[in-house]
Amino acid sequence: MSETLQLEVATLIVETLNLDNSPEDIVPDQPLFREGLGLDSIDALELAMAISRNYGFQLRSDDGDNDKIFASLAALTAHIEANRN
Repeated sequence: MSETLQLEVATLIVETLNLDNSPEDIVPDQPLFREGLGLDSIDALELAMAISRNYGFQLRSDDGDNDKIFASLAALTAHIEANRN
């Protein structure tokens, strides 16, 4: 997985959700939701829209793999890397 893409995705998360964290502070394997960054379902929707705009593919709310896709920065980056246009 590209570290450059991972930092780009971390930056997208921070900027899209107006987080106080810096992108470099997001631990790649740390959970994005609940005990990790503390994101919620509204954050997931905003992030999915930003990913669609930036990487040219849809993340669907009814996808059964969303828990895995959004599990961590590393998981999200790997999904983007595999699916971007």
